[in-house]
Amino acid sequence: MSETPATPATYAAAGVDIEAGDRAVELMKTWVAKATRPEVVGGLGGFAGLFDASRLTGYRRPLLATSTDGVGTKVALAQKTGVHHTIGFDLVGMVVDDLVVCGAEPLFMTDYIATGKVVPERIAAIVQGIAEACVQAGCALVGGETAEHPGLLGPEEYDVAGAATGVVEADALLGPDRVREGDAVLALASSGLHSNGYSLVRHVLLDRAGWSLDREVPEFGRALGAELLEPTRIYALACLELARRVEIHAYAHITGGGLTANLARVIPPGLHARLERSTWRPAPVFDLVGAVGGVPGEELERTLNMGVGMVAVVPARLADATLAELRALDQDAWLLGAIEKGSDPAKGTAELIGSYAT
Repeated sequence: MSETPATPATYAAAGVDIEAGDRAVELMKTWVAKATRPEVVGGLGGFAGLFDASRLTGYRRPLLATSTDGVGTKVALAQKTGVHHTIGFDLVGMVVDDLVVCGAEPLFMTDYIATGKVVPERIAAIVQGIAEACVQAGCALVGGETAEHPGLLGPEEYDVAGAATGVVEADALLGPDRVREGDAVLALASSGLHSNGYSLVRHVLLDRAGWSLDREVPEFGRALGAELLEPTRIYALACLELARRVEIHAYAHITGGGLTANLARVIPPGLHARLERSTWRPAPVFDLVGAVGGVPGEELERTLNMGVGMVAVVPARLADATLAELRALDQDAWLLGAIEKGSDPAKGTAELIGSYAT
């Protein structure tokens, strides 16, 4: 039998600080309390979040929608800059706007934060962003988990993920079944890079070009780090309200894969979305990544959103009215293209043509 060690092993000695975790929970309570809805039952601290589903009895045929996602390597920039309160907008935006695409109203969300060391103030700042973004999306933050993983992640490292549930009336479900030849395709502007393509962006600007995050970039009118950490725009409430005001056939959330690949997911077989580059000019950050890294235009377009964060497909006769409604909802939007008969009867397709506006 081995000797008993002089110093007893403890969880804290192994790198897990339970007291720090408790402190983080106390700090985040104020923010979580703001991200609620009348249907939420109980508060923070239970083993599960509770949501009163009796509201669904008002639906004729409610369909539950669910989505999960993370933020990706954008968290590395938050860690380098020490700015942690915006990354939650990226997380919530990636999750809830996938629900909205099918017309579902986001009801509630849970989050998961894994870190090498629980620093209560840092965890609270992350949750602050998640909670504030949930308020913007109209959904409740009903629970989450903070896990300390010493040895797996460094003391300053963390990652975030989340999942949300929404509901849509079956006969209000949006998607390919509604899209018709002749429909108009409208673009809703992104706030910047959002949360996709950061492995390429970091490789080009930080690794290869050697730029620092505090470098002032004239094209941006601010430091590189501030531009790269610009939070993801959340479209949920605007898209839901738009669908109440006008006839929407489909939405497409433009994330990883770029504009054409994501739009093609809501184009039915035999139809084709023809999109005009001349209808907009991408923000300087997209041009800069391409120019500094020598990235081909096709590679940029299949990696980054190029300034389009959400797409709406509507009847052509309603295009102008829909754009007016989007402006009233404080959304920068424009006519991007149209749905035509496609050459592939087995799948829906999309393409960008022409050159960007100058």
